[in-house]
Amino acid sequence: MLTVNYSILNLSPGDLTLDLGCGGGRHTFEALRAGASVISLDADKQVLKPVVDMVRAMRYEGEVDQHTGYGAVNGNALSLPFRDQTFDQVIASEVLEHIWDDMQALRELNRVLKPGGMLAVTVPRFGPELINWRLAKAYHRQPGGHVRIYTKLVLKDRLERAGMRPVTHHYAHGLHSPYWWIRCLVGPSDNDHPLVSTYHRLLVWDIYKHPWPTRLAEKLLAPLIGKSMVVYATKDR
Repeated sequence: MLTVNYSILNLSPGDLTLDLGCGGGRHTFEALRAGASVISLDADKQVLKPVVDMVRAMRYEGEVDQHTGYGAVNGNALSLPFRDQTFDQVIASEVLEHIWDDMQALRELNRVLKPGGMLAVTVPRFGPELINWRLAKAYHRQPGGHVRIYTKLVLKDRLERAGMRPVTHHYAHGLHSPYWWIRCLVGPSDNDHPLVSTYHRLLVWDIYKHPWPTRLAEKLLAPLIGKSMVVYATKDR
């Protein structure tokens, strides 16, 4: 389930891409399939091993060329362990809303991005996220939780102040906002509630099967209530 549009990201075979806050690795895997070399970075060392194992499995199955570069790094977004102008693309998906000093993180992303490179930042969209905050304080008041809600204008302004130029944006995951509203209504930690578990099965079915009714619903709902906002920015110099 990708949030970033790789055609807008302008990713090509032979590029070097940073997946910042890689989590489960979904954007890492897609970048590797497209022929880019990838560095997956996450502050949580425990999440990196499953990503590395999956990349090995993809190579074994022939999904990824054996010569395509890959590395996993346990690191901090506020002080990236890379040289200036290292990456052709940077993906920061659902990361900035967890970081108190997001401007420092954006300055670091600008530093490691090559001139002419593209950054894709995804964050929770203002409206759906605000509903989550209002429905359940526990949704964000936990260690490592969300510390802010971005509007499109605020995020674009911060990108510009960090030295990058926003070029376009879109919204994603229209089917996911109602799922999180239900979770917040019944209690964010209640994974076994019938409404939550039923909706979760629907989402998993959609991810694996891509049936036309849910794909059409996603296409219609994403611009209206998409859970994620995706902003693309380039580094001119």
